[in-house]
Amino acid sequence: MKFIIQRDKLVQGVQDVMKAVSSRTTIPILTGIKIVAHTEGVTLTGSDSDISIESFIPAEEDGKEFVEIVQAGSVVLTAKFFSEIVKKLPMEIVEIEVGNHHSTIIRSGKAEFSLNGLDAEEYPLLPQIEEDNIFKIPTDLLKAMIRQTVFAVSTSETRPILTGVNWKLENGELICIATDSHRLALRKAMINSENQSYYNAVIPGKSLSELSKILDDTSEPIEIVITENQVLFKAKNLLFFSRLLDGNYPDTSRLIPSDSKTNLTLNSKEFLQAIDRASLLAKEARNNVVKLSTLTDGMIEVSSNSPEIGKVSEEIQAEEVVGEELKISFSAKYVMDALKALEGTEINVNFTGAMRPFVIRTKDDDSMLQLILPVRTY
Repeated sequence: MKFIIQRDKLVQGVQDVMKAVSSRTTIPILTGIKIVAHTEGVTLTGSDSDISIESFIPAEEDGKEFVEIVQAGSVVLTAKFFSEIVKKLPMEIVEIEVGNHHSTIIRSGKAEFSLNGLDAEEYPLLPQIEEDNIFKIPTDLLKAMIRQTVFAVSTSETRPILTGVNWKLENGELICIATDSHRLALRKAMINSENQSYYNAVIPGKSLSELSKILDDTSEPIEIVITENQVLFKAKNLLFFSRLLDGNYPDTSRLIPSDSKTNLTLNSKEFLQAIDRASLLAKEARNNVVKLSTLTDGMIEVSSNSPEIGKVSEEIQAEEVVGEELKISFSAKYVMDALKALEGTEINVNFTGAMRPFVIRTKDDDSMLQLILPVRTY
């Protein structure tokens, strides 16, 4: 195998597939990146058997030449060294040549590296996916939906299903739900699925986070195919496979209260900053608890008290306070995460009592919802 390639294209491709390469894999060849040169261009693959990413660098695109293939072939190179070498090469053009026993030479300008490669035939094949049920979604919408839900997945392996985001597609509406049993994030959007298919899958939160980092902020549609145990995201020159989590996601619809006793309308930024300040003294305490109380004249108080450090309280003018008086305690981190995920300047917070979950939404927008369980403080 021998080809000559533009360095920046190679660096980008290597960075993308590196997101799937793990140093902790039980299959030694998966610590490498598979490189295949063929007439159309160069394909790079990285995998840790949960996530697999394939990045394609076309020989030419829009009249520009990126790769010159001298001889087709394939090799697997240690990802750790290959990625570092490529980043630090001196010139804009890189030549890669594989000799006997997969020994690989990487040249650029006056620099020349020789790396021991492995046989690409031994690299596990990517999942074969039947592409009969495809739905499309604009890339920027997909990234937003991931950002607004993935932070709420569980990080503990005690209930593995909660480390994923539940994707449900029915009647052309995609609903994404994440919960760690203390909070819940929900985001829905209408999308165009060509066939009225129904999906209910749980995608690992880690996979979605990595996918989101790779994708560009464009409105280009990305194709999504969900099968029994895999999901495939197809973007331009990029394939991203992830396994799905086994098991049934809990029914979260009954957690979301339909009525409320106290409703607040607040400026999102003011509320976020007040909680941030209140949490300064609560951070030391184990649970980072902040208290909210409604006062008269549409004022609310955000406060926190750590007996060994001190206390803080701040009043905010709400735009509207409706309903019963309320005192409630909650995790500052959870509410701040929720507020950062919501869009818009005004938010509605609906409470159904001091011990019941409360809901935060963007005003006049029902496509997003954040639900948080209060903390008992006695």
